[in-house]
Amino acid sequence: MAQRQLGKLNCHVVDGLSSGAQPSIAVVLCHGYGAPADDLAPIGAELLQTDPAIRSGVRFYFPAAVLDLGPAGLPGGRAWWPLDMERLVMAAQTGRWDEMRRQAPPGLDLARERMMGLIADIRRETGLPLARIVLGGFSQGAMLSADVALRLEEPVATVCLASGVLLAEPEWKVLAAKQAPLDVLMSHGTQDPILPFFGAEALRDLLIAHGHKVEFLPFSGGHTIPWPILGALAKRLVRLAQNAAGDEC
Repeated sequence: MAQRQLGKLNCHVVDGLSSGAQPSIAVVLCHGYGAPADDLAPIGAELLQTDPAIRSGVRFYFPAAVLDLGPAGLPGGRAWWPLDMERLVMAAQTGRWDEMRRQAPPGLDLARERMMGLIADIRRETGLPLARIVLGGFSQGAMLSADVALRLEEPVATVCLASGVLLAEPEWKVLAAKQAPLDVLMSHGTQDPILPFFGAEALRDLLIAHGHKVEFLPFSGGHTIPWPILGALAKRLVRLAQNAAGDEC
């Protein structure tokens, strides 16, 4: 696993490519609030073992979030923007989510700017179009990925959102109506105590209402990434890598 700086973000990079080879597919996965920079990197290593097409064609990028939470008492933890966790959990438990879903949280704009820079740098170094880039993440990283995917000049190959919910609803409605159809893969636990299940349903419904294709995988559980969404992602990566190989023949 190599470490690189792309778009002013430190990234862990995982692939099975031979030295000097370029990927046919790039995958960017963003960790959640409070996690260390390499929190999702084992997912890349696991997915590389699922199929030769992934191993020979896919490169995974795991960026470290913008904020260092060490001074806040979480050594090694990072965040894409500040969170009031007590307020967040209270809103989820009481069902008072309307205010939260309408707001664009302070700091989202900076995180978005850095992610846009990361994607631009990946495209420059690999020569890949957005149609061969997968963008996703977990929790806060999922919501950042949704925000970025809705704002790019054209759709990415797939948007993979694990335990993410609707934010910035007024803005996302406008963006969802303008963006060409996205392929979206979502999962959410029905007992999630942090980000409520109905928040994920709201995001799903907004995307579907504006013509985006959504595969929604609910599961009985909490705030985590279940295997079914990784299996569904693996199938997409195999198909994308095989199609890319066919295009290059």
